[in-house]
Amino acid sequence: MISFHATAVGAAPQNFDFARTGSGAAGQWTIVADASGEGGHALEQRNTDKTDYRFPLAIYQPIRAGNVDATVRFKAVAGAVDRAAGIAVRLQDADNYYVVRANALEDNVRFYHVVKGRRTELKSANVKVAANVWHTLALEVQDDRFTIVFDGKPLYSVTDTTIPQAGKVALWTKSDSVTRFDRFEITAKD
Repeated sequence: MISFHATAVGAAPQNFDFARTGSGAAGQWTIVADASGEGGHALEQRNTDKTDYRFPLAIYQPIRAGNVDATVRFKAVAGAVDRAAGIAVRLQDADNYYVVRANALEDNVRFYHVVKGRRTELKSANVKVAANVWHTLALEVQDDRFTIVFDGKPLYSVTDTTIPQAGKVALWTKSDSVTRFDRFEITAKD
């Protein structure tokens, strides 16, 4: 489990690189104090650039996997264009990966693949995603099968072969989303 409680407030998290899909400003990923977060801290993407097609990524460097289970606890804090949190897997670079994301403005959880910077929706479920409340989002990947779990409840599975090779795992947001993350768990199954 990746926890941010030992990282100083105001610092960037260790073992992460940062990137952006689309256009607009880079993400601003920093540790913030949050009494309700794991150990009183959380990782927050706080840049509020309202560019619609802007997806900041915090890429965890130590793990590269094809078959992987990834779970994160998140809180959508603010955003006028979007209030989204996501997990990217099989990330080859900032323009090629799969992502599951939950959106507190739209009350849905969607799964996409991103190829050459173009996002294509593969499946969606309508579910209440409350703002300023901690939720869990999980993505379980086995070969060409992707299972999406929200707050401990399986929502759906998708089969897709667009990106078969192993890649990095990352945290993801959209546009002006101010989102906090903690308890990031990654289990490589390769």
